[in-house]
Amino acid sequence: MTPTEFKAQIAQLTRQLAGRPLNAELDAWLNTEHGAGSATFEQLQTACRAGVAEGWLCEREGGGLRYGRIFKPAPELDGFSVDVVDMSDIAGPHHAHPNGEIDLIMPIDADARFDGRPAGWLVCPPGSAHRPTVSGGRALVLYLLPEGRIDFTR
Repeated sequence: MTPTEFKAQIAQLTRQLAGRPLNAELDAWLNTEHGAGSATFEQLQTACRAGVAEGWLCEREGGGLRYGRIFKPAPELDGFSVDVVDMSDIAGPHHAHPNGEIDLIMPIDADARFDGRPAGWLVCPPGSAHRPTVSGGRALVLYLLPEGRIDFTR
């Protein structure tokens, strides 16, 4: 797996997300069509684990988190940026999502949860905010941000 191949995988998904409202309906659709156990989930999880192991994902570290923005918003990603975070029993920095956020939760430890959710997708609507929290072990979380927008609280 290379970053270029990873980008192509993500692009297959973002094409299906383009123009859709970030809401509970999209959350349900993602978990039905691309949720835990699906081919999309397994491919993205395998790619993320490989990228972390090979050092091209989560290349930064701070505050007990490993993280990194692998792709800035781009037309081939339908305007989404792509970040991956490696978290273990920790709450990350509080932030808001002006345009919403789409999270793919990939537990490394079977009982790991992200904001209380198990393996699968979590869609945060525009204007929402949270302190992203992994409990019950370690998880990788892939973030898709429309236009790359995220506002960290000071």
